[in-house]
Amino acid sequence: MKETTIQTRTINMSIFDAGSGPLVLLCHGFPETKHAWRHQIEALAQAGYRAVAPDMRGYGKTDAPERSDQYTVLHAVGDLVALLDALGEKTAVIVGHDWGATIAWQAALTRPDRFRAIVALSVPMMGLPPVPPSKIFPQNDEALFYALYFQEPDGAEVEFNRDVRLTLHKLIFAASGEAGLRKPGGSTPNPFCMVMRSTGLLPGLPDPAALPDWLPSEDFEQLVGAFEASGFAGGLNYYRNLDRNWELQQANAGQTVNVPALFMIGERDTGLSIPGMDQIIAGMPSLIPDLRGSHTIQGAGHWLQQERPTEVLELTLGFLRQL
Repeated sequence: MKETTIQTRTINMSIFDAGSGPLVLLCHGFPETKHAWRHQIEALAQAGYRAVAPDMRGYGKTDAPERSDQYTVLHAVGDLVALLDALGEKTAVIVGHDWGATIAWQAALTRPDRFRAIVALSVPMMGLPPVPPSKIFPQNDEALFYALYFQEPDGAEVEFNRDVRLTLHKLIFAASGEAGLRKPGGSTPNPFCMVMRSTGLLPGLPDPAALPDWLPSEDFEQLVGAFEASGFAGGLNYYRNLDRNWELQQANAGQTVNVPALFMIGERDTGLSIPGMDQIIAGMPSLIPDLRGSHTIQGAGHWLQQERPTEVLELTLGFLRQL
């Protein structure tokens, strides 16, 4: 596995690149870097694929435009199309986790000629709501939905940058399988749903004594170093474009994802306790005619490819071999 920087026509992207064969493009989410795919890259290469994992726009060693409006899903999809061109690749199977999954769904929806299949982790395909997300997310005088808090200039960005190590430790643990079972339908309290305006997010999260066993200290230190260098602005800018994404995606309203698709989520993913999420997952076949599997991985939380690397790899390889 080599690390290199690729100059594309949109931005310079830092990537891990391994193997030869059909391209599998691995897109991370928040707060992660390309290192989140460390367990899958070499394994995919050994299985006969070219595995490429970029630091996404605003993360790690990839360029981070200063303007927050440069972080829409269309910018991100454009980066990936430009990356394929720079790599000399016509098509790829796109694999995404968290925000990487959101971007992967849009890539498969809008450019099926370039992204011939999709594997999505943790975030299902969702249809466009009738109004912008900011009109749906709950808020009151005392608290607001985490995705709104993440958008505020004096909110999460200031809080998270204050102590990067503490921030990452708390975020990772609270969304992991170690934090406990998440039941569908909102019956389990979700620390990521509502954020108190007076205190911010982190005080309401558990204070773990140690890192989870699946995250060795050297991997955690790599993540800390990356965010100490970049800060959290790039990752939070994706949230700042939720309403703008809704506007830009109107051209694709009602369109289905027409490439082969695979979905997986952890049994203890915090997203499962967001009201309505179980219905969204159950309704995916209407949006994805060629959905070839929807899997819940027992005991796993949100960081699926790190918490359960073997299961994720086996499901992904099984899907790839059917294409």
